[in-house]
Amino acid sequence: MNRYKYILSAVLLFSVLSGCKNASSESGTEKEASDMLITLSKEQFENSAMRLGSLEEKLFLNTIQATGLIDVPPQNKAVVSGFVGGYIKDTPLLVGDIVKKGQVLVSLENPEFVTLQQNFLETGQQLSFRKTEYERQQQLLAENITSRKNFLRAESEYKTLQAHYDGLEQQLRLLNFSPDKVEKGIISAVSYIYAPISGSITKMNVTKGMYVSPANEILEIIDNDHIHLELRVFEKDIMQLKKGQRIQFTIPEASNKTFEATVYLIGTNIEENRTILVHGHLKEESANNFLTGMFVEANIITDELLKKALPSAAIAQIGDTSYALRLQSKNDNEYVLEKIEVMKGLTFGDYTAIEDTESIGPTDQFLTHGAFTLLSEY
Repeated sequence: MNRYKYILSAVLLFSVLSGCKNASSESGTEKEASDMLITLSKEQFENSAMRLGSLEEKLFLNTIQATGLIDVPPQNKAVVSGFVGGYIKDTPLLVGDIVKKGQVLVSLENPEFVTLQQNFLETGQQLSFRKTEYERQQQLLAENITSRKNFLRAESEYKTLQAHYDGLEQQLRLLNFSPDKVEKGIISAVSYIYAPISGSITKMNVTKGMYVSPANEILEIIDNDHIHLELRVFEKDIMQLKKGQRIQFTIPEASNKTFEATVYLIGTNIEENRTILVHGHLKEESANNFLTGMFVEANIITDELLKKALPSAAIAQIGDTSYALRLQSKNDNEYVLEKIEVMKGLTFGDYTAIEDTESIGPTDQFLTHGAFTLLSEY
């Protein structure tokens, strides 16, 4: 009889313990579920300017970040120097002035210019005599009246002088003197330097009376009619580059606007800093006041993907897990929000792609404004 009492007591004790365990498990599950819910009054919701929104399909761009400058092709930039030294006689231009090709930029004065023109005149006179003597000796040789030695001497003297004369003529032309005027006796100590291209003055390095040598840069002209991007891309991103890819860039020091360009050329040489040059052509370049030398921050678009996304403000990172607040229910007095885990994908602009959308219905709504504060507190 006692044996049966012990067995019955053991059964009753096991039943009580199992009941307590189940009750504890159910209580823990309910507590865990309640921890994932946030209840807000309608007044709290409206006073905090909270808003709801659904998943949206957004275009996400895979990009390569790059920096660089706005520049012009080499033929659109000219550094002006003198071919010989001289003193600046007149410099009427200032930085920013627009000039046309062939316009006078500065004038140089040097007594050596007079000497050069005198040498040209004297050489021309001597050449006339040597030419006559050469032709005479040629005729005498043909009639066997003179020796071939005399003819060769006359020929050598004539051609040597001709070469000297031609060299002096080219020097005059380089200095923008007219050989025809010099031959007429019009000699000047002033040489004029003309604009090699049309454009605007970007540098002026001289003043009146200053002496400049051929090594000195007098001024710089840049023609902004055709400008482009010169970007530097790191070695790790080179394999993703292709001609024709879109470029979105900003000029952070001048504007918040985003501009468009296209990859036109990709360099074939890696620089010492492990970057490669990328040349981009701008879209609507004439509609904007771009200036050479402006610093740009650019994104080269390598791929475009359409994904379901939420505003980045709707997602909060807590530890290693990302959360969003999904609307579970609402009535006239309150909103009940459920904290759910989400898997973040690409971020572009103000939106972040959501990768695990299978458990999210097409009509599900999320807190898109004010979510970060709530998720940080709960």
